[in-house]
Amino acid sequence: MSFSLPALPYAPAALANAGMSQETLELHHGKHHQAYVTALNGFVEKNTDLAGKSLEEIIAFAKDKADLAPVFNNAGQHWNHIHFWQALSPNGGKLPGKLESKLVADFGSVDAFKDSFKTAATTQFGSGWAWLVLGEDGKLKTTKTANGSNPLATGEGKVLLGLDVWEHSYYVDFRNRRPDYVSNFLDKLANYELAEANLG
Repeated sequence: MSFSLPALPYAPAALANAGMSQETLELHHGKHHQAYVTALNGFVEKNTDLAGKSLEEIIAFAKDKADLAPVFNNAGQHWNHIHFWQALSPNGGKLPGKLESKLVADFGSVDAFKDSFKTAATTQFGSGWAWLVLGEDGKLKTTKTANGSNPLATGEGKVLLGLDVWEHSYYVDFRNRRPDYVSNFLDKLANYELAEANLG
């Protein structure tokens, strides 16, 4: 079984008015994500232990195995990006009622959630991701992971919404201003309908 690059759920220029340029999307999706998929397929072809496994099974199998770190990183990045394209919306930033109520209940306010998410995203040193997850205790929380890892691998909860904070995701549009990129995501791009649907 080989993995493939998913199509974007919107046109490459669709997010430009919300702060993510067509150039960023074409580079990020067509070059960076494609490179993870190509590398992962190469590893699967050479390793019979990976043959026939789902993406989630490969992540679980390769986790914490030093010799399989490249496999884990590329599988994790493929999984992360599949989610990421869905987590962006041309009509983003609008909070549906059920999710808003849950955020207020668990964080105290929507602003407190955004502050927590922004802290996770801006304090992730180097490359990585920020996440809104539903923990096993039924409460929402924010977390961060390095490089290609994710809450699926760390067991920190069910992913509702994730943000790529690798420099390639924002440098064309925001240069080195990661905090501005994160705020723009939360206010204009975040697909909160997806997050609410992922609540279950």
